[in-house]
Amino acid sequence: MPLRSMTGFAQVKGELINQAEGRASLPSPSSLSPATQGNGHLGFALSLKSVNHRFLDLHFRLPSGSDSLEMQLRRLLKEKMARGHVEVTLSLERGGGETLALNRPLVSAYIAAFRAASAEFSVAAEPDLNSVLRIPGALDSAKDPEDGALEGAVMACVGEALDRLNQMREQEGRGIEQELRVRMAHLREAVKTVQLHRRTVLQSYVERLQSRLQELLGASVDRERMLQEAALLVDRSDIQEEIVRLENHVQHFLGLLDEHGEVGKKLDFLLQEMNREANTLLSKTSGLAGEALKITEAGLVMKAEIEKSREQVQNLE
Repeated sequence: MPLRSMTGFAQVKGELINQAEGRASLPSPSSLSPATQGNGHLGFALSLKSVNHRFLDLHFRLPSGSDSLEMQLRRLLKEKMARGHVEVTLSLERGGGETLALNRPLVSAYIAAFRAASAEFSVAAEPDLNSVLRIPGALDSAKDPEDGALEGAVMACVGEALDRLNQMREQEGRGIEQELRVRMAHLREAVKTVQLHRRTVLQSYVERLQSRLQELLGASVDRERMLQEAALLVDRSDIQEEIVRLENHVQHFLGLLDEHGEVGKKLDFLLQEMNREANTLLSKTSGLAGEALKITEAGLVMKAEIEKSREQVQNLE
């Protein structure tokens, strides 16, 4: 599976042409204006919108009475997607010849409750008809589709919507992959710079320690013992281990990019490890002057590249 971003949007429109048969048709891209051109036809628009999220987080905005449809859509999306906050919206578009019926029990109950509250609290008011008719379910279609007809029509179109969504997510993923490879190249250059100046820093440590010990102990210092203690301290301050780990992490990172698939979490974990190594490297070389400053500069470049990479990886599936 190609590398995918978690950001994308897709919409398909269909029409319930024959309500008795429950057939659906997808208009051509040039006819994606309202899908209800014929009188009495029921059109719909299915939209999928996804953004980044740690897990797969599905949200549905469907007409009332669509519980069965929601379960089918949820099951399908879990099979096709791994991560992301996904909003699924289904809107109905009725034809010009469609008639609406008043939901009398619902409207009557609302008006009765309104007037009861008005009398109880001694507030002189009358219900507004415009507000009443905006209540969900106050107006019902006189020609609702047969049971399962709309559900079947939508499920026939959802595959097309998922394909379009994934095409956009894959296109975004290719851009992120290119950006990450550039960042890893910069990170490798910074690691090479640190490796180049490592021996100079070690020599700087030895000279600094010799000078400090002679200052503290005077001429009576045992030179051999002083060198042994200096060697131990320098060994603990050596950054070779961090350099090797950074190089390995970068190689592993590029290998995961080559594998593609759902690697976002793995890449994010590797970047956290790289950041720890860069912090350790900077702490070991802090306070040194001269050539060591070049290592500090390279370490700051590492951290900047790692942070920029994390911003991109956060949006990968």
